[in-house]
Amino acid sequence: MTKEPKYIFVTGGVSSSLGKGIIAASLAKLLQAQGYRTTIQKLDPYINVDPGTLNPYEHGECYVTDDGAETDLDLGHYERFLNVPTSQANNVTTGRIYQSVIDKERRGEFLGKTVQVIPHITDEIKHRIQILGNSGDYDIIITEIGGTVGDIESLPYIEAVRQLQWDLGEHNALVIHLTLIPYLSAAGELKTKPTQHSVKTLMESGVHADILVCRTEHELSDSLKAKLARFCNVKKEAVIQSIDASTIYDVPNLMLEEGLDKVVLKELNLKSDTPDLKRWNEFLKRHKNPKSTVTIGLIGKYVELQDSYKSILEAFIHAGAENEVSVNVEPIHSEYLTPENIAFKLQHLDGVLVAPGFGERGIEGKIEAVKFVRENNIPFLGICLGMQMAVIEYARNVLKLENANSIEMDEETEHPVINLMESQKDVINKGGTMRLGSWDCKIETNSIAYKVYGASNIEERHRHRFEFNNAYKSQMENVGMKATGFNPETELVEIVEIPSHPWFVGVQYHPEYKSTVANPHPLFVEFVSAALKHKKK
Repeated sequence: MTKEPKYIFVTGGVSSSLGKGIIAASLAKLLQAQGYRTTIQKLDPYINVDPGTLNPYEHGECYVTDDGAETDLDLGHYERFLNVPTSQANNVTTGRIYQSVIDKERRGEFLGKTVQVIPHITDEIKHRIQILGNSGDYDIIITEIGGTVGDIESLPYIEAVRQLQWDLGEHNALVIHLTLIPYLSAAGELKTKPTQHSVKTLMESGVHADILVCRTEHELSDSLKAKLARFCNVKKEAVIQSIDASTIYDVPNLMLEEGLDKVVLKELNLKSDTPDLKRWNEFLKRHKNPKSTVTIGLIGKYVELQDSYKSILEAFIHAGAENEVSVNVEPIHSEYLTPENIAFKLQHLDGVLVAPGFGERGIEGKIEAVKFVRENNIPFLGICLGMQMAVIEYARNVLKLENANSIEMDEETEHPVINLMESQKDVINKGGTMRLGSWDCKIETNSIAYKVYGASNIEERHRHRFEFNNAYKSQMENVGMKATGFNPETELVEIVEIPSHPWFVGVQYHPEYKSTVANPHPLFVEFVSAALKHKKK
């Protein structure tokens, strides 16, 4: 445990999507496994206030924290690796920074001074970076800076890092620069020049990289590492190879082999020990040595881009390892599902998950998918919109309410079995106004959900505006769909089940957000188990 928190800044160069979030999370895991209280925050250079209004095609999924922050998907990696909840303070955007500074100017807090990027914007960035450190809860704060060095949007963040390094003093802050060493097949060699230029650009901003982490498809030779060290002004042991891995969960062990944690702790003047990765490696062993395989269909409208459902895919990895099963997730675009092709698309599956989402595109395909798995006794899990589709399908085909729908899809529907929440009816602004964050749910004891959780009272994270319409609850229950979980204060239905079906569960919340390596989410664990039983039948 340290007296004053230490700061690690992770910047990127040459190319985006090199995996700064995974490197940051892997380093944090190694430091945590040595007893250091570690957390990670993400600084995003875009001007959106949060990712909540961003298209999943453009930015991947929007991750939600317990306290209702809509954040970058990298925060999901942080929680999955560290098993420590994140919060509003762990994700900051340029939009939020400027909004805060402008609000202060409007209140007259700058006493008539000209408001400028330096010092006002950079001071606000420095303040946000240090909120977690000032809480007293952490020994080490890792700050990942989005984008790549040289981006116009990133310049205020790089300047804030330069100032903080100076403010905090020697051994209290360091910079890790993640870069790419491309392999040119025509020449048959790895090229260091892009990295040299990237480090030079960083130095032109007054920031010196203490450690280089080099993404590569091929092993880096000692001579190449020595060359990088010489040209980039870093010690040779501080040139770390990050070779492509078969799974992101291999990266902590790869960084351990490269000695990243040792170099970091030495630079920060902290004691280094052997990390305790026993539990982590037990998970990896189960993940890499499955005893069987199940195929689960993921029905959604963003399936072309895996990052759109990142937390769901990772939750299946955790649940698969827990069951010693390899989960083959088959993405199925709901827009192209029809009554004519549904059997061909779904009959071979061991389970089906209907994914969350917004808007009417692909809705009828999701409803067709629910109908098929309900009638053919295939294990089903519906999340958020997926749960709402299950309610609509049952209302139409079992309760015989023709054209039953959600107000979201059809404002004039005769049977709004899914309605706009009362608290949402006067909301005009779209950003940050949904029902967000962790809410209580009370579970009926005679239910699949109770067997799954082993508890009557749970908390889960939400992100939605629409809800099960309780005016139809008794009618639905009379024909076999039971509401088995509800919010104790508002009576909002959180879980629906069909007891006559082998395993049919729809949840209004997002269980995938809380699944971690150390604690796989029980709903996914049981769903995968049900899929395995179905396959064996």
